[in-house]
Amino acid sequence: MRRARCLALAALALSLTPTLAVAERNLVPTLDRSFDVCPDRPAEPVWIQEIPVRQAYQRVLVQDIYRAQNLERIVQTGSCDCATRFPSWDAAEAVFRESYASDERWEMLQASDGYNRRANAARLEAKAICEAAGNW
Repeated sequence: MRRARCLALAALALSLTPTLAVAERNLVPTLDRSFDVCPDRPAEPVWIQEIPVRQAYQRVLVQDIYRAQNLERIVQTGSCDCATRFPSWDAAEAVFRESYASDERWEMLQASDGYNRRANAARLEAKAICEAAGNW
């Protein structure tokens, strides 16, 4: 009985192998980003995308500022339209340039942590607003 089960499982595995190989070949990675919610959101500014890997903490800080600002704006306005949830990057860039651009790495990491805390504090309320609007 045990041997019969093993043989059946082996036969099943062998019969699925060609199917899995074809499915794997059909997976083509892409760098194009597409979104189900608010597909026309603004792209990150080019200068942020071109930050060298060794200074990636700068890019992360700008992204964290952007995320915190957006979630807090959703909560403040009670609206989750696409322009509120994904505005231009101008405000986040301005905060970065005015407050952090000349900071040391450790200072930027601390600031990132603060913005993450702010975003996480607003996240649940923002999520409820956005789910009601169909934008989460």
